[in-house]
Amino acid sequence: MEKINPKNINFSSMTEEETSALKNRIFNTIHKKKTRKRNFWFSGLAAACLAGCIGLTFYFYNTSNTSSSITDFVNSTSSENENHIEGEVVLTLGEGNSLKIKEDVASINYSDSGENVTIGANEVVNQKATKNKKSVFNTLWVPYGKRSNLILSDGTKVWLNSGSKLVYPIAFNGDKREVYIEGEAIFEVTHNKSKPFHVISDHQVVEVLGTVFGVTNYPDETETNTILKSGSVQISFKNIKNDSSHSDKMKITPGTKASFDKENKSIVSEKVNVDNYFSWKEGVLIFKNNDLQYIMKRISRYYNIDIVIENENLAKETFSGYLDLNEDINSVIHSIKESTNMEYVKTENKILIK
Repeated sequence: MEKINPKNINFSSMTEEETSALKNRIFNTIHKKKTRKRNFWFSGLAAACLAGCIGLTFYFYNTSNTSSSITDFVNSTSSENENHIEGEVVLTLGEGNSLKIKEDVASINYSDSGENVTIGANEVVNQKATKNKKSVFNTLWVPYGKRSNLILSDGTKVWLNSGSKLVYPIAFNGDKREVYIEGEAIFEVTHNKSKPFHVISDHQVVEVLGTVFGVTNYPDETETNTILKSGSVQISFKNIKNDSSHSDKMKITPGTKASFDKENKSIVSEKVNVDNYFSWKEGVLIFKNNDLQYIMKRISRYYNIDIVIENENLAKETFSGYLDLNEDINSVIHSIKESTNMEYVKTENKILIK
């Protein structure tokens, strides 16, 4: 196309039609240049937006895959719970392999990375802390008649009572540490201000930075209890299976028990003797004005034997005392018998109290 140089044009000698045609050619040329510039700018903007979208997609993909929901994992495996009510302590690894531990008080210790697990004195198991960039969870099942203690990868110590389940990641990624408890456990949490520790159950979340406390959350009991020995905790009450929002919150101080009524959805707190709730860790049960039904339920779990109280009035009678669980079941039941006029009949797997 012929280029137009305005310096070479004699405007005075041009007709009106020639002048009009020239203006149109000049304006068309300017319009095309602006269009090319505008198209180039829009192309650059589109490329930048596309790169940004790809980057955000990559970021969110990696973020969502480096940590997965412990509650989703719990809900997806909850149907397996009944398989571990009785028998031996079972540690289910991330690959789905289940290791049976024969000791009455199983001891488990995780390395800092979580990938090396020491069971007992010298058995070591290796596993990967992530799978497909997602956190890997282990599950520790403690049946009736057994107990367990473990050290998590962050150094937190946990004692699990009979009939309990603990779900936890091999390594704590992200900005918080989360475990799930069903049953009864005592936690001695390693302090980490930047990564709070959350103990989740069906109806509450206990948030701590570093402290010693206990949680009791048995499915067959109407209350979830949190007992604080030292430090400070905040409890958010909810239901992880139906509602992810936290409704009511409560902070408690040392020497306090917070109880959530699962049926009435009510929350109460009271000052207690913490040792009465932590003594099972040492093989001792301490009771203070507890009814016989409550006492027998704990003995039943500890010794893995079914105990039935025939008389409702007797079941509601309260007792205070000290039981040494290192003794056999016959001695324990006889000690209780000395405090009341009850009679009992014992078979191989059942005690009937009359």
